[in-house]
Amino acid sequence: MKRALGYLFLLLAGLVAAGIVLRLLFPVPDVSNRLRSVAIGADLTSGIGQRVAQAASTHPGKSGVVPLERGHDALVSRLGLIDAAEHSIDAQYYIWHEDTSGLLLLDALLRAAKRGVRVRLLLDDNGVPGLDSILAALNAQDNFEIRLFNPSTVRSPKILGYAFDFFRMNRRMHNKSFMVDGAVAIIGGRNIGDEYFQVGDDQFYVDLDVLATGAIVPETAKVFDAYWNSKSVHAVETIISGHGDIAAFRAAVASARSGKAAKAFELGMTSSGRRLIDSGIALEWTDVQVVADDPIKGQGIAKRDQLMIARLSDILGAIDHKLLLVSAYFEPGKQGTAYFTDLAGQGRDVRILTNALNTTDVLPVHAGYVKYRDQLLRAGVKLYELKLRADGKDESELQLNPLGLSGASLHAKTFAVDDRRIFIGSFNFDPRSAILNCEMGFLIDSPAMARSLGAGFDGSIDAVAYRPAIDANGKLVWHEKLPDGSEATYDSEPGATWLDVIALKIIGSLPVEALL
Repeated sequence: MKRALGYLFLLLAGLVAAGIVLRLLFPVPDVSNRLRSVAIGADLTSGIGQRVAQAASTHPGKSGVVPLERGHDALVSRLGLIDAAEHSIDAQYYIWHEDTSGLLLLDALLRAAKRGVRVRLLLDDNGVPGLDSILAALNAQDNFEIRLFNPSTVRSPKILGYAFDFFRMNRRMHNKSFMVDGAVAIIGGRNIGDEYFQVGDDQFYVDLDVLATGAIVPETAKVFDAYWNSKSVHAVETIISGHGDIAAFRAAVASARSGKAAKAFELGMTSSGRRLIDSGIALEWTDVQVVADDPIKGQGIAKRDQLMIARLSDILGAIDHKLLLVSAYFEPGKQGTAYFTDLAGQGRDVRILTNALNTTDVLPVHAGYVKYRDQLLRAGVKLYELKLRADGKDESELQLNPLGLSGASLHAKTFAVDDRRIFIGSFNFDPRSAILNCEMGFLIDSPAMARSLGAGFDGSIDAVAYRPAIDANGKLVWHEKLPDGSEATYDSEPGATWLDVIALKIIGSLPVEALL
């Protein structure tokens, strides 16, 4: 026994020593002497600045907002705003794919930089696999600067960085923001990739962004600056060696432009962003607050008052009668479960939409949700699980406004309170968003948007989601509304195989809830 413990001690000592050596061989670059960079304020002489100033002049201190419900609108709005930019573009994303939409947006940013527009692109290093050469090539261009959040100092295989720097690299930047000329911002749940914009024939995500202008934009710019200048963020040239291959990037863009996915939608189609530039869009002018984690969260040293979740609960205030929540990854934990069950016990209408087992792309999070599902239902919380539709039927009548179509995995993160306020952003209701990942979003005073979300829960949600419930015998069942109007009831999780059932039980029993 003593010999075995001795071997174990030696093994642990060896692993610690190896970790120390690897940290010395692959150090995190020092940023202490880096010059601070800040956002360029709105210029009223620019085209976008003039349009915004004209609209805002009759709404002093307010923000103009419009939801971007459709994937194509969200993509083309970004492209249109980039092409109209004259001074600056600041973009911050968790995932940026090397696919049709990702390449077209990068090419648009490069064209803007060539026009003299200052481009700052902040990316989470976890979400840019295979992009090192492209990022290095773009970063080497004039007016184009790219930084990475908590990057792996080992580039191949990048995952090796977790082996000796897990504490830092387990903290990710999940924020999604996009700003042009200091005058327009897009905030929401969409990353950059075809599946977020419904480009191509593959399965897509149901998601939601909001386009905003007015008073909220400089406040959002302050959040970007705080991240851009934080200790967790590093310039690409200090992480990725070489200058990449700009010719290879141009070839990839040309290939994307000629592909089927790009031809399937018109880049010149009317979008919310284009209508804003042309002063042809009706904005809702109201009060908007940006809520964000302090970037110090990326270092793991944030205090509670620096966490978005703490400030968000204070800002929301009392919930008088209704809470509607949409969360792609919903794992409430003990505290969240107590919060929702208490609300329901006080007679509040609490309804929550998340992914079903056959639409989630993160099984461990679903396992965490399953642990609390029964308790939530018995307390009176109404749960809905977005189902996978594969019957080929027309989806146009199955809107879940403002979240778009069914037939996809849910990725949106939004909630509405009392038909008065709505949150749109990157925050999932799970421990990872609350404790580990950096998050942000807008809290908007908008009865119209809040009621629009409520209309989806009141109307078509039964057509796009399973409805788990407790039956008369006290057993968990799932109800499904069928296309012919009839209802099917299941006594086991729809779409679950025996392997799924085993995996859910095993994962649910492990002490990993804080990592989900």
